[in-house]
Amino acid sequence: MGSKIKLLVDGGKASAGPPLGPALGPLGVNVGQVVAKINEKTASFQGMKVPVTLIVDGATKKFEVEVGTPPTSALVKKQLGIEKAAKTPGTELVGNLPLYKAIEIAKMKLPGTFAKTIKAAVKEVIGTCVVMGITVEGRDPREVQKEIDSGTYDMIFEGKISKEELEALEKEQTKLFEKLKEEKRIAAEKKAEEEKKLEEAKAAAAAAAPAEAKPAEAAGEKKAEAKPAAEEKGKEKGGKEKAVEKAPEKAEGRREEKKAEGKK
Repeated sequence: MGSKIKLLVDGGKASAGPPLGPALGPLGVNVGQVVAKINEKTASFQGMKVPVTLIVDGATKKFEVEVGTPPTSALVKKQLGIEKAAKTPGTELVGNLPLYKAIEIAKMKLPGTFAKTIKAAVKEVIGTCVVMGITVEGRDPREVQKEIDSGTYDMIFEGKISKEELEALEKEQTKLFEKLKEEKRIAAEKKAEEEKKLEEAKAAAAAAAPAEAKPAEAAGEKKAEAKPAAEEKGKEKGGKEKAVEKAPEKAEGRREEKKAEGKK
């Protein structure tokens, strides 16, 4: 049984350097021939990372190259000529994918997917567009998925629309895409402005809260000041009451003293 080596190479631009060269060296195969074969088979994926499986017969040094397909997102970006997907797919749009191009991508991915039909494979591609901020046919990809099920695009799937007609449709879709993109932009700006106002209102409320608390604090201080004064008055009153209580006793004592002096 031959040795299997799995690699990720640049489409059409593999070289004898790492990671390919060091992996092939111990197997004794002609590295130049392997590189040439890989580049031949991955030429259509230039600009993308491509999964490659190399099978080498250790006895005969013969080899086979099996080429996988890049991720669907990479194929979509290549079709549209964009480098990055949307950062916020719900509010940002970066491109429009015509259905016929989605079908081309689906045909490339079909052998490696669980989809049983080309329609199912296309719906998978369109599902990827949802999270990338990409419209399909100038519209929300989810709407197009439903219409595929209803048969709206059967003529495109069956190849009954010419390439010229598809390209004309694509121009119309571009107009729809630009309109939708502008609507998303305006909605995002409006939302950001509302959030900004809300934050400013919260900050103003937080700043006003201490000022409102100051009168209450002052009242608390007055109560605290009033308490010792009340206690002091209470002490004075108690002292007077005690003095009044002792006054008759003192008067009686004086009378007894005068009587004693008279007897003498």
